[in-house]
Amino acid sequence: MENRETEAPARPDYGIDAPGVVRNLFIAGGVCLAIAVTVWLRLWSGVLVTPSVAGVQIRFPLGAATSWAALALLAMATWMIWESLVGKIRGREKLLDQISWNGNEEVLDVGCGRGLMLIGAAKRLTSGGLATGVDIWQSEDLSGNRPEAALENAQREGVEDRVRVKTADMRKLPFPNDSFHVVLSSVAIHNIYSVEGRGEAISEIARVLRPGGQALIDDIRHGREYAAAFARSGCEASSTGSRLGSLVLTLVTFGSLRPVTLLARKKAAPRPRSR
Repeated sequence: MENRETEAPARPDYGIDAPGVVRNLFIAGGVCLAIAVTVWLRLWSGVLVTPSVAGVQIRFPLGAATSWAALALLAMATWMIWESLVGKIRGREKLLDQISWNGNEEVLDVGCGRGLMLIGAAKRLTSGGLATGVDIWQSEDLSGNRPEAALENAQREGVEDRVRVKTADMRKLPFPNDSFHVVLSSVAIHNIYSVEGRGEAISEIARVLRPGGQALIDDIRHGREYAAAFARSGCEASSTGSRLGSLVLTLVTFGSLRPVTLLARKKAAPRPRSR
């Protein structure tokens, strides 16, 4: 009897978030590290001295500054890669645990990318549920961002029968009112650069959400703006993320990242009064 080795199923690939940012962090960190190394090798003092003006010179310790800058930049780039490959899969489950699942929901993932949240939701559905993802597939937001990648990951995770994807702008969703029990969006809405555009996206999410349905928004900034837009659209939103974790990341990134997780519920339509 022959022993045949069975190939392990391919693991899903959810890509590297903001690959251009990661690349730039590594480049900047490498430049700073190279400058610091020249100081460590005593090729120069590492101190920049400006020409004397009115008898005043400014001495700037470039060597010390670039050492700390290299450490910070390279650490941030490494963290972003780890978060893309490992952390975000763990974080997905914690986020989805905030939803009250029955298993037969119609789910929409806005800005689904390669399917991280979309497929996580599909794994919580039974044969009666369906998870739909929409995106405009910008590769600068996520490496290898294309609909085929999301469908391939769905196949690798064994939920291809519960997943579909469409090309659509989140500011104009191609679905009727009250279409979905659950709407998800992870690190996507901030990619719309105008306040008006982000407001339109939240308004569309609220429009397609069924009365009593839940919307879970996880993003890197604009939390108060999203909450206000939900309120204008007839939804009650509350922050569910870690305040301490958000504060630490905000301080470390000098305000560039201000993480927020919002759980919103669309108000049920009032019952007609009996006569």
